[in-house]
Amino acid sequence: MFAVSLGEDGAELRPLEVWQAEEFLAHIDRARELVDPWIPFAAFATDLESARALLQRYADKQAADTGRLYGIWLEGTLVGGVLFRIFDTESGNCEVGCWLESAGEGRGLVTRAVRKLIDWAVEERGMHRVEWVASSANTRSVAVAKRLGMTRDGVLRESYPYRGTRHDSEIWSVLAPEWRAQQG
Repeated sequence: MFAVSLGEDGAELRPLEVWQAEEFLAHIDRARELVDPWIPFAAFATDLESARALLQRYADKQAADTGRLYGIWLEGTLVGGVLFRIFDTESGNCEVGCWLESAGEGRGLVTRAVRKLIDWAVEERGMHRVEWVASSANTRSVAVAKRLGMTRDGVLRESYPYRGTRHDSEIWSVLAPEWRAQQG
């Protein structure tokens, strides 16, 4: 297994794999309250079987080169993660996303981890467009898109129902030339 350092605070980005289902479920249980209002990710992992199934779905996506899942560890504890929800090499488009438990908040972990994903997608895989989709009400997620230098492409009004409420989705993106210019 590999680990990519996210800085001097002991944070690491690592693949999140099926054999880690128990650790993943314990983490999701800690993160559920923060994650669940915005995305169904936490609702997909409610017991060991469903946690394994979610991790297997991403293992299958990785094998098909259509998505990937990574955990963020802080001092040896899984505190969050980032993913390529969509990874379409034919079109050169992908979508990144994240989740985090309270122990990881306020440290810039998601921003640092997503930077690693975007660097890899653009420089190693030749992706042209990286998207970020967030509920307009999820101000922390929108703030990450801004910190990453993404452009707000628009809002899909009341685009998805979740937990009895229709949510607006903000679409943010960065194009490969823009990303390279920011990094240079």
